[in-house]
Amino acid sequence: MGESIAEATITNWLKQVGDKIEADEAVLEVATDKVDSEVPSEVSGVLIEQLFFKDDLVEVGQTIAIIETEGEDVEGAVQVQETVAPEIIEEVTKTIEVAKENLATPIITNSNSEKFFSPLVKNIAAAEGISIAELEQIPGTGSEGRVTKNDVLLYLENRKSNPVAVEKVAQPKVVAAPVQTAVPVSVNGGDEIIEMDRMRKLIAGYMISSQQTSAHVYSVIEVDVTNIVKWRDKHKNEFEKREGEKLTFTPIFMEAVAKALKDYPGINISIDGNSVIKRKNINLGMAAALPNGNLIVPVIKNADQLNLMGMAKAVNDLGNRAKQGKLKPDDTQGGTYTVTNVGSFGSVFGTPIINQPEVGILALGAIRKVPAVIETPEGDFIGIRQKMFLTHGYDHRIIDGALGGMFVKRVAEYLEGFDITRTI
Repeated sequence: MGESIAEATITNWLKQVGDKIEADEAVLEVATDKVDSEVPSEVSGVLIEQLFFKDDLVEVGQTIAIIETEGEDVEGAVQVQETVAPEIIEEVTKTIEVAKENLATPIITNSNSEKFFSPLVKNIAAAEGISIAELEQIPGTGSEGRVTKNDVLLYLENRKSNPVAVEKVAQPKVVAAPVQTAVPVSVNGGDEIIEMDRMRKLIAGYMISSQQTSAHVYSVIEVDVTNIVKWRDKHKNEFEKREGEKLTFTPIFMEAVAKALKDYPGINISIDGNSVIKRKNINLGMAAALPNGNLIVPVIKNADQLNLMGMAKAVNDLGNRAKQGKLKPDDTQGGTYTVTNVGSFGSVFGTPIINQPEVGILALGAIRKVPAVIETPEGDFIGIRQKMFLTHGYDHRIIDGALGGMFVKRVAEYLEGFDITRTI
């Protein structure tokens, strides 16, 4: 699923026990925090066992199902595996046996808990006599603070060595918290109630979390992009005829942002508590609207190492796959700075929310023909120019107005200084 992906949630089994499966046929659907993906079978055969259920959180590398294969070729493959790597077969066999034991163990219910616990965690808790109340107090190190197998095992180890301390953790003091009530919404007979889909719920959570985490502040600058518009008009038909895809403004803007981040690495950072993480790579997130109205941010890795042609290819590839729902989980991971094109929907400028754990985001406004003062050796005069607004949103916890303003000004300088003689 990608080097940066550690776990995923099973959202749907496309095949049930007893179903025949062809090689490369999708068996189930999984979801990370941003992308849904199908998991294909590596072999042909019959699905004889599902080791996890819908909505289970599964770590990358875990065995999730058993497919029974048949035929002479399979027997030959097994013989080769036994000759080359018998220890791998033994390890896989152990994994399957452990999974079977886990499934056979009664699973404790967490119907009274607001937290999600995987079947493996609940089985360990049931076997060790850990109550739900006790389980809820274990600090989770997994995604979104979920309790992992290692968290439970560490808790059990500490309970054996220091039962008094654990008892205090298991029975925390109840502190009254202020009651937060939602404002009631009146509904009449003509209104339609639609539940948010999974992605929209995640987006809503991310937006609220980002606003609560970062001190958002904005710097806005107007940029003359007349030369860029003329250059694109001159080359777009040739590019589309030669490459079979469109030449948009986005790769030009992305190139300028990548250059500016190299000049101001203090923007290409993240905050971890009281520590600042300086990112080695410049990975540009590119906010993209999906056909269903949701938003996703695929990432152009090492954007500063791409020329304009490479940037155009990367932008088109990620944009097309985002619209088709074919992004891989790793395509949305590892971003260090995000660019969003609010101008594509006609907005003159916008105030975007920072994509955590980044500390900055740039909004590209619509390009418009406007009257402008043009300075020449013969004097000033009024002319028609192509202009746009750049809005730089940044985290005031770590970036002050001087750095935030200088960064967006440098982006503008790269755009206004665009070389109209360059080729692509």
